[in-house]
Amino acid sequence: MARSRQARIGVDIGGTFTDLVLIEDGGRVLHGKVASTPRAPEEAVLEGISTLVERAGLAVADIAEIVHGTTVGSNTLLQKVGARTGLITTKGFRDVLEIGRLRTPHMFDLQWEKPVPLVRRRHRLEVSERIAADGSVLVPLDEEELVAAAQALLGEGIESLALCFINSYRNPVHEKRAETLLRERFPALGITTSVSVLPEAKEYERTSTTVVNAYVRPVLEAYLARLESGIASLGIDAPLLVGNSNGALASSDTARSKPVFFISSGRAAGAVGGSRLGTALDLDNLVIFDMGGTTASASLVRDGELSRVSEYEFRAGISTPSRFIKAGGYMMSVPTVDVAEVGSGAGSIAHLDSAGLVKVGPVSAGADPGPVCYGLGGTRPTVTDANLVLGYLPQALAGGSRTLSVEAAGKAIRDELGAPLGLDEVTAAFGVREVVNANMARAIRAVTVERGVDPRDFTLVAIGGSGPVHAAAIAELLSMKSLLIPASPGVFTAMGMLAGDVERYYIAPFAMLLEDVDTAALAETTARLREQARKTLSEEDIADDDMELVSEVDLRFRGQEMSLPVRFSEPFDMAKVRDDFLEQYRAIYNYSSSDSIEVVSVRMTGRGLRPGKLDFRKLQDAVADDLAPMSQRQVFFGRERGWLETPVYDRLRIPRVIEGPAILEGSDSTVVVPPGATATRDDFMNLHLKLA
Repeated sequence: MARSRQARIGVDIGGTFTDLVLIEDGGRVLHGKVASTPRAPEEAVLEGISTLVERAGLAVADIAEIVHGTTVGSNTLLQKVGARTGLITTKGFRDVLEIGRLRTPHMFDLQWEKPVPLVRRRHRLEVSERIAADGSVLVPLDEEELVAAAQALLGEGIESLALCFINSYRNPVHEKRAETLLRERFPALGITTSVSVLPEAKEYERTSTTVVNAYVRPVLEAYLARLESGIASLGIDAPLLVGNSNGALASSDTARSKPVFFISSGRAAGAVGGSRLGTALDLDNLVIFDMGGTTASASLVRDGELSRVSEYEFRAGISTPSRFIKAGGYMMSVPTVDVAEVGSGAGSIAHLDSAGLVKVGPVSAGADPGPVCYGLGGTRPTVTDANLVLGYLPQALAGGSRTLSVEAAGKAIRDELGAPLGLDEVTAAFGVREVVNANMARAIRAVTVERGVDPRDFTLVAIGGSGPVHAAAIAELLSMKSLLIPASPGVFTAMGMLAGDVERYYIAPFAMLLEDVDTAALAETTARLREQARKTLSEEDIADDDMELVSEVDLRFRGQEMSLPVRFSEPFDMAKVRDDFLEQYRAIYNYSSSDSIEVVSVRMTGRGLRPGKLDFRKLQDAVADDLAPMSQRQVFFGRERGWLETPVYDRLRIPRVIEGPAILEGSDSTVVVPPGATATRDDFMNLHLKLA
């Protein structure tokens, strides 16, 4: 009798480390970290999978599934290393990407520079065709002009093409004909049509989303092909699922064809995992704080619901989810977890600006060469170097695979920061820590205070390799009293992916006033979208009983630009939908209008509930009998407290209650319990901190 498969693996690629988690059906958990390989990210993934399977004592046939979060899409945008992309559009709409929304993110910032379009103007060509706003054909597609435009772009070395015609969301006939014709004539050319990615009104948003998809697609396709080939070479015959920006999962085939849905793959999974952990522990109001090697992010769970949005802009440096700040990056109208992110991570480089002030990030030392203390060639001090000098970190990371040098870290901080400022290395290191904590507190304020939410009423969930090192200090800055540290915070994003469901998204235009909604037409549109969702989920081996279909309408006040999605059930209840919209609008903008409400479009989310997904209430983590500290060391807790003799515990060997100060060391992360704080361990090895 064949041995049944019994294990699933989650993988998250970070800027410094690649995290892996293996969970068996019985609840046993193993995790590991390997140094990321930025030039070929799949190499670290394959090394980590091979090592983890061997450590677990499993055969490759026991692996039932691999779920993966990738930074390939975001790094491609950040580094501008995507495919040479062209755009063919309707005559008169060549400069949509340049015009954008006719807004700037900050009204009085005279130094702001508009992001350079991903498609150069010479590679944006027009053809004769025109669809009216009602879907009727005004000007037929000039096929000869289309072929000539594509031929000209190929002559310029274009590898990937975006097709976006005006009003194609109402009638896609021209876009579909153009795609068919160009695929026949130029089979090697990658083509992305706007109706296949975003069949929705708003010409700029649709064009930008389509272009991002075309720009990233060849890079992600090549990466996933290499990864799947490598997994097969290990002898593993298991499906590969990829995390999307909304915190859900989809097949690798979907990720290859629609990478724009996967740009924020990793950071979303951590937020979803934190939300599900909160549900398991009956905690409804959370701020999920994730600090890795390159960035730190914050997201909000309010009344048990994770905050999500239907569009976002990718930006370098600092990215906030404010609905009032637009035009700062590359627009993508795709479902995503609402995350505020700053370029401050453990690998962020500390430096002096032209005024002699200490700045941290957004440039990171990454995995290559890494912080100075790694001894791999790094010469500029980072947050990790500062934490090591202050005594917060052990002499080795990632289960002993990375030895750290206090002497090298101290010298770099002294030479680069201390000497120019007339400070000793300890004071300079603590200054770095204070600056980076202030940066990360900004991200948390963006999802709380700037939304009218008091963070003091929420529990701070600290995840990521460096989150628990900084969480207590950041909570003190925000006057937050409660913290939650998961059992394996350093690999929690990989665990969050294992807790996700499969999701696919569909949208159809449906423009009319809410009071005039044709319920029969709405039911027909909803049924069509529902059938598409069922068909796609069936192709991904989701059983009918495991399908969950969620219907929404996009609503706005008449004449407004932005809309909000509101759930509805059938039969359509106009009064309830109106009340839900007004309540949601007031929660965001603190007022509502008496104007008429417009329906913009209908959305359908097809969710495939995965029976084998991670359940935080069923994890097994044995507590050892020896609960005494492993050692003692001096740790610097600020100018008032100074150096304190601090007990150091093995994270898996801790008593039920620990009084601070204390340091808890694990193979994936280090937890700092400051003086006056109390840490309580629950039955699942999560830590609940209460600050003085």
